[in-house]
Amino acid sequence: MSIDDLELLKEFAVESQEHLSDIENQLLTLEAQGDAMDVGLVNTVFRAIHSIKGAAGFMGLDTLGGLAHRAEEVLNRLRNKELRPTSLVINTLLKATDRLKDLIDQIESSNEADVSSHLVALEQILSGEAEANEAAAAEQAAEASPLTSGTSKVVGEALREFLVESHDNLEQIERDLLALERAPDSDALLNSVFRNMHTIKGSAGFLGFTKLEKLTHVAENLLGCLRSRTIVIDSSVGEPLFRTIDATRRILAAIESSSNEGDEDFSELIRQLEKTQADRLANPKSGSAVVAAEAPKKGPAPVAKEESTPAPTHAPALTPTPAPVAPVQEVAKAAAAKANPTPTNAPAEASAADSTIRVDVALLDKLMTRVGELVLARNQILQFNSVINDSALQSATQRLNLITTELQEGVMKTRMQPIGNVWSKFPRLVRDLATMCEKEVRIEMEGKETELDKTIIEAIKDPLTHLVRNTVDHGIEKPEARRSVGKPTEGCLTLKAYHEGGQVNIEIVDDGAGLNFERIKSKAVEKGLISADQAAKMADREVGQLIFLPGFSTAEKVSSVSGRGVGMDVVKTNIEKIGGTVDLQSQPGHGTTIKIKIPLTLAIIPALIVTSDNDRYAIPQVNLLELVRLEGEKTKSSIEWIHGAPVYRLRGRLLPLVSLRHELGTKEESFASSVESLNIVVLRADDRQFGLVVDKINDSEEIVVKPLSKQLKDVSVYSGATIMGDGRVALILDVMGLAHSAHVITGVRDRGVADHGEHGTSSRSNLQTLLVLRAGETRRYALSLEQVTRLEKISVDLVERADSQEVVQYRGEILTLIRLSECMGLASALADDSLMDVVVYTEKGKSVGLVVDQIVDIVESELANSRTTQRSGLAGSSVIQGHVTDLLDLPALIRMVDPCFFGA
Repeated sequence: MSIDDLELLKEFAVESQEHLSDIENQLLTLEAQGDAMDVGLVNTVFRAIHSIKGAAGFMGLDTLGGLAHRAEEVLNRLRNKELRPTSLVINTLLKATDRLKDLIDQIESSNEADVSSHLVALEQILSGEAEANEAAAAEQAAEASPLTSGTSKVVGEALREFLVESHDNLEQIERDLLALERAPDSDALLNSVFRNMHTIKGSAGFLGFTKLEKLTHVAENLLGCLRSRTIVIDSSVGEPLFRTIDATRRILAAIESSSNEGDEDFSELIRQLEKTQADRLANPKSGSAVVAAEAPKKGPAPVAKEESTPAPTHAPALTPTPAPVAPVQEVAKAAAAKANPTPTNAPAEASAADSTIRVDVALLDKLMTRVGELVLARNQILQFNSVINDSALQSATQRLNLITTELQEGVMKTRMQPIGNVWSKFPRLVRDLATMCEKEVRIEMEGKETELDKTIIEAIKDPLTHLVRNTVDHGIEKPEARRSVGKPTEGCLTLKAYHEGGQVNIEIVDDGAGLNFERIKSKAVEKGLISADQAAKMADREVGQLIFLPGFSTAEKVSSVSGRGVGMDVVKTNIEKIGGTVDLQSQPGHGTTIKIKIPLTLAIIPALIVTSDNDRYAIPQVNLLELVRLEGEKTKSSIEWIHGAPVYRLRGRLLPLVSLRHELGTKEESFASSVESLNIVVLRADDRQFGLVVDKINDSEEIVVKPLSKQLKDVSVYSGATIMGDGRVALILDVMGLAHSAHVITGVRDRGVADHGEHGTSSRSNLQTLLVLRAGETRRYALSLEQVTRLEKISVDLVERADSQEVVQYRGEILTLIRLSECMGLASALADDSLMDVVVYTEKGKSVGLVVDQIVDIVESELANSRTTQRSGLAGSSVIQGHVTDLLDLPALIRMVDPCFFGA
């Protein structure tokens, strides 16, 4: 055979496997649709087989072409409605396509292969003799299977595909069964459960896993009775089905580890399934009896439903029956469409295989590492570019910066997974725990589509599971206790997830009894964790945090389900390891809310670079609130001392100050009156604020997180390291560790809050944080600080023009500039050769810069004496800091200058 022939064969093999990649799911969908099958979907399968047949004939692959031709004839009969997509027809086609895949894998010797059993089976379908040859069909399965002598021949991708799909099917079955307990009349759910169980059974039989095939076959028979409405689902039916799911998972685990089904005996479970079916058929509940009695009036729908259920080997095959009534057809069609989101009337090329591929996680991790190194190289080149005045180099650097940023975002998206992947296990967990604890609990989920990096997903899986277990065990009361206080007997556990401020927020909320603060305090005193005097002075919030201490528990006895408090220190530690925080709020009698804040990813993060004693440090931006610089006389007058601790009054609130050089042990803290300026980085740790005093604030940039060396792992103020643009290493500060090290988490901050008086918290609820600006000589404007992405100083010399608008090159993109004074018809007070104050606003990845004459201050105000206005670009006016100030409507202002900024 020539090289050209080999190339043609290879190309034919690749194209043919692509044609066959989605046929299995399409055939199973046709089986589920029954008589309501979509002819467009049949045409899709027909075209794929037809293409293989034609190319095989051209290549002289007679055996392969002959088998494809016979399968094509069956599909042609299907699309002409001369055949119905019964289980026997679909199974025969599935085995034929599997054999086609084998022949393509061994294409050079395919003409010597024996496909006679498949040709006979397909011919029997065409001639109508198939139903009389059940035994022959079983023989064909044995010949078609790649496992003629056990599981030893299942290797590589076939086994892996089977395991992955079976686990996916089991998860779907579990979700649907849980939903069926609340909606037992749902035909769509019943069809989905049956279809997924049937798929596992069929694949197990084809691959020679007889134990799994037998177990799922018996479960499938029970599900068939549910579908035909001869019995209805309740706990006595659901329990053995859930046990079947668990048993199936154990068999799959054994197959994955040793390629065989293991030694566990499931005969008792099989007997329970058979007995449940027999008992319920003998003594049906009244609801199912009514359905069975009314069925003949509607036509032979139960028989038509049962036809797609493979009959036991000892029973005769069912005869073809008239089509089921229209409502049942529509339900089946809707369920199939939900299971297969690809539009069935789409052209053949619009298959899932054309738009998605599976990639090994290790390969993605390696790619992410390479992108991290590329980011480091980009940062280094950007640093060189800032000191070299070469227009060609600047242009190439900006292009490199843009491409690197887009590549980084693309790779990050490949690693992102919805948090629903973790939550999918919880409905079953809650159901089983509620049964064990004799409680009624339902679970609700909001924001399942919220995405996180895969490494974060793996890190939070165990902590979330522990929190859910504790909530069910000790958070929610038993039905009689809830009834006695006027609550519904069924408790509710709610999981919420959403993005906010570059982080992911997760909330675990229950409507249970809440924490018993007095009991927690007495237990803590009893265990010697706090003194009685400390307990008497503690607020409820501080008492709630005690449950996160190691070894703390209020449980009277140890059980298989731990009480709220047992292991909670591990939960908090694991969350903090990935840069997250845990907060607990509880209202006795009304429930508890646990809030978790975690970063989107651990690999590449934005950070603020600061300097202390000529060493650079990185502070993750997720912990950064704002920057404050005090100069001249303010450095002396603004620093106050409370019980020997320095504080700064920031907009009426006392902010504890921490010297970075003091905490790192390099020098004593420097709050002396001789200091000419002070740089304060306002940080958030565990929902509490403090100011970190540093020598210099450099700039923000994206850094690649590297693990710490063994010598530094135990130092709590560091969370990692990174390599800067000049090749030097900078340590990443752990904000939570700094807060604990400086003892600012409880003491000083609480005194600062108390300084506002008893009503301080309630009065602050109406305050808004605003950025106050000046345009012209005297006019003052304000906008919400939430709309501000960054504050920049940009040289006037960098301003260029594009499409009659002022623009600057900014962080790898072209930033449109809007001059506030011009929009408001004012004469600018900005000198021609000075730096411009620019407020950067970002929406959906696009940015615009608002040029102002001066950034005055950041204030918190209640917007007293407000008045409305009709002028475009303004939202009204208010008195702020004793001055009448116009409130900017920034989106409207942007539309005035750039109507296309927000899209059509």
